[in-house]
Amino acid sequence: MASTATPSTLTLSSLLSQELNPNSLLFKPKPLLFTPHKSFSLHPLILQYKERKNGPVVAAAMAAEAEVEDAVEQEGEEGGEGVAAVAIPPSKPKKGKAALPLKRDRTRSKRFLEIQKLREIKKEYDLKTAIELLKQTASSKFVETAEAHFRLNIDPKYNDQQLRATVNLPKGTGQTVKVAVLTQGEKFDEAKNAGADIVGGEDLIEQIKGGFMEFDKLIATPDMMPKVASLGRILGPRGLMPNPKAGTVTTNIPQAIEEFKKGKVEYRADKTGIVHLPFGKANFSEEDLLINFIAAVKSVEANKPSGAKGVYWKSAHVCSSMGPSIRLNVREMLEYKLPNA
Repeated sequence: MASTATPSTLTLSSLLSQELNPNSLLFKPKPLLFTPHKSFSLHPLILQYKERKNGPVVAAAMAAEAEVEDAVEQEGEEGGEGVAAVAIPPSKPKKGKAALPLKRDRTRSKRFLEIQKLREIKKEYDLKTAIELLKQTASSKFVETAEAHFRLNIDPKYNDQQLRATVNLPKGTGQTVKVAVLTQGEKFDEAKNAGADIVGGEDLIEQIKGGFMEFDKLIATPDMMPKVASLGRILGPRGLMPNPKAGTVTTNIPQAIEEFKKGKVEYRADKTGIVHLPFGKANFSEEDLLINFIAAVKSVEANKPSGAKGVYWKSAHVCSSMGPSIRLNVREMLEYKLPNA
């Protein structure tokens, strides 16, 4: 038979005593009745009652403390004084790409919204039509650059899937290239005679360390590379560090200067496997842009990394500097033949 315990109230003084009286474990303002065979819960703490040989034992000290805190909060509300809110320190300002607005929050100019109506977003265009659209969308006040963007099926974190090379654009880049040469000895005069804009040795290295960057290409002879190594942190992020694969470390200084002046372009795959490559200016004729673009495609195909597996070309787009991207039909692009070829 289950016997009902006599109801009584629980006071703070009785809770603080070391020995708890089982008959005084009830809370105000509503008494709670319990039996040795029942358990009950009180939010936010759960009190469990268990029957033992020596009588019932209830761990209720923490529950009473929570009740006291609730009572203090109620008194504060009645007296017009609330609990002071904890001040949250301001978050640190974001930098770099994290500071850019999300794609859904970015706004486009009226000019861009108008010109993007000229092409269908998901449609794949043949190469000739795409070049025509590129010229139509280049409506800025300055002469825009024609850009190609190739997504390749490679992972550059592996050495055998990295891509870095150069391409000679037959019709040039449409811009003046300022070439600097790091050399010494008899090569010094040879570089000047070949048309280098800046020629120097250790003095030029010190100028670069001091912030001098008035050049577009930096060519160095092999004997200068141990000294150029100290410029890695300065030139590397800007893509100006001399490299044999890019043709900027060579003993044939006149040839290198001539190639870069005429339209030799260096390219590389970024960490996502995308190649970004300028192939002229928007004011070029369609034929000239086609010739340069095909030269770029052939160069990327010829320098396919040995570790690339499966389908090499995933997608290809062209665009002007300030215009929308135009998706290309990859198969038609690879099979395209120039009219005069």
